[in-house]
Formats: sequence, structure tokens, C-alpha cells
Amino acid sequence: MKSLKLYVLLVGIFMTVVVTAQQRPYYTQYIMNNYIINPAVAGIENYWDVKASHRMQWVGIQDAPVTTYITMHGPLKKNDFGWETATSMRARGENPRGQAYWQSYQSAEPHHGIGFTMLNDKTGPLNRFAAFGTYSYHLGISPTTSLSAGVSAGISNMSLDASKLNFGTTTVDPAVAGSGLINQIRPDISAGLWLYSKDYFLGVSAQQIVPQNVAFSNNTVYVEKGKLVPHLFFSAGYRMQLSQDVSLLPSTLIRYVSPLPIGFDVNAKFMYQDLLWVGGSYRYQDGFAGMVGLNISHNINIGYSYDLQTSRLNTVSKGTHEILIGFQLGNKYGDWCPRNLW
Repeated sequence: MKSLKLYVLLVGIFMTVVVTAQQRPYYTQYIMNNYIINPAVAGIENYWDVKASHRMQWVGIQDAPVTTYITMHGPLKKNDFGWETATSMRARGENPRGQAYWQSYQSAEPHHGIGFTMLNDKTGPLNRFAAFGTYSYHLGISPTTSLSAGVSAGISNMSLDASKLNFGTTTVDPAVAGSGLINQIRPDISAGLWLYSKDYFLGVSAQQIVPQNVAFSNNTVYVEKGKLVPHLFFSAGYRMQLSQDVSLLPSTLIRYVSPLPIGFDVNAKFMYQDLLWVGGSYRYQDGFAGMVGLNISHNINIGYSYDLQTSRLNTVSKGTHEILIGFQLGNKYGDWCPRNLW
């Protein structure tokens, strides 16, 4: 009887996670790291961009999702355009990202980009670890517009720690309690396109491209008929210069995961010179988020976001915290924030 209850419970947990819900983690600060959504972004700047993020979702709920990742990407060959010189230091009181800066914007020289991602996403007894590498190619298609394409490939390890399952009783079959960690390793492939200019960007990407069946089995517990399905994303944003010192970036992210309905985020990011930014986000039928970030130098930046749910979760959750720190390695630009990912 206990084995039957265990089987039913595991089927319910597994099917909920890998069939009827989004199987990739949510992010709030993807506007600071579009590479985590779209592999075509790899190598878009003239330096190596390293980002580390830690997200604690639905704080106050036991076994709520916790997501940690580190990404790095950069061009295979740098060019000298825009590198800092003895006369290109930041002028006190002037905005390095004012109108004059954007008048000299040029599209990308043809170049290759590479990247790497390592990610861990844990929800209760379920854990997903992924590691993959990325290749991209960037090409200028007009004086101020560029197009890039990228693909990521690697592995994804989904694991179930049966010893952490809670059945609400002190009498659990010893065979179940000792079943330990059950793993399934599968290939992980993503691809994307990214169109960008000095005023806008458009992106489309697909993660987990190849649908796959997944089963957990160690001869004690067994779950089958779970399926990993593709995730589709569409990104768009437009930069507006509100004044000499302040710019606004409204953007959106639309996601589709079959058989779920289409979901979307609407974001707004205000940037003061190239130093400080604040923003907000609305996720359809889920909640709101506030964001703030600071460029400490031309090599280090940090960001923080807080999400508040509008669903029934807000009665038990204390919100979601996400912190991000970035390092711009080999950055010799005279300004302090990215040229192509504002």
C-alpha cells in the first residue's frame, strides 16, 4: 500500500514539474543578462561579460525554488573601436551616454562569440543542474544595425532525492527512505536570433529544443511518462533618451510553453548617465517587481530585484529576492555600461 501511495505521489510531483509547468526557472533581472535567455547574445560586447545570480523565490514557503547561475561570454576577437585612451576618461558632470555618444554608434564588425553557462535550480526534492557552451556569430547588416545567431549545447541533469520526500507520517518504507538520489542526464540544446541597434533590440529563442521523455528509476521508486518540452521566448526593447542624463528602456518578454497559455512580462528601466538604474516589471497574472542597479566601475556592476506576487501565494510568501553581480573582464571602454545591451 505504501509503495502504491509513493508511486502516485511521485507521479503527481513529476508530472506537475515536467509537464504542466514551465520547466525553466524564472528570472527577473534578465534585462541585465539577456544571454541567460538567448544564446545569440554571446560575444555582443568587446569584452568578457561574467554574471552570477542567486534567486530565492517565494520566501517563507518551505522547499520553494532556489536558482543559482553563472554565465560568461565574449568575442573570440576584439576590435579597437571605442577602447579607452588617455583622452577618453569620464568627464566630471557630463553624461558619457548622452546624445553625442549615440551619434557615433556603429554596427558590429563580423565576429564570432562564445559563452558558457552553469546553472542549478532546486525545488524541494527535485533538482536540475545544467552546463552548456555557446557559439554565436555577429554581422552588421546596416550602418547601425546588427544581427546575431547563436546555439548552445550541453547537458541537463534532473535528480530526485527520494529521501527528502515528506509523506506526513513517521512510518515510511525503509526501502523508500533509503532510495537516495535518482538521476537522469539528458542533452540540452538552445538556439536564438538577436537583432540590435542603438535604439532597439528584437530577439527570439528556443530552449530545450528537443522534446524528451524522462523517467526516474532505482528499482524502488519509478516514475515515467514525464516529458521535457521546448520553451519559446520573444524579446523586444526600445531605448528613449528622455534628457541628456536620463534614458528609458521599455521592454517585454513573451514566453510560450505548450500546453500552457502565452505568458509575458512588461518592463521599464530608467538609467541615469552610465551609473545608476531603477526599474519595474509586471508579470501577467503573477505579480510585480522592483529593480535597482549600480555600475561601481567599468569592471563591476550589481543589481537587486524584489518580486511581489498578486496570486494567492502572497498570503504565505514574503516575496522573491534576486541578486546579480557582473564583471566586465578586459573592458577598455571609456564608459561604464554595455554598448549594445543597455
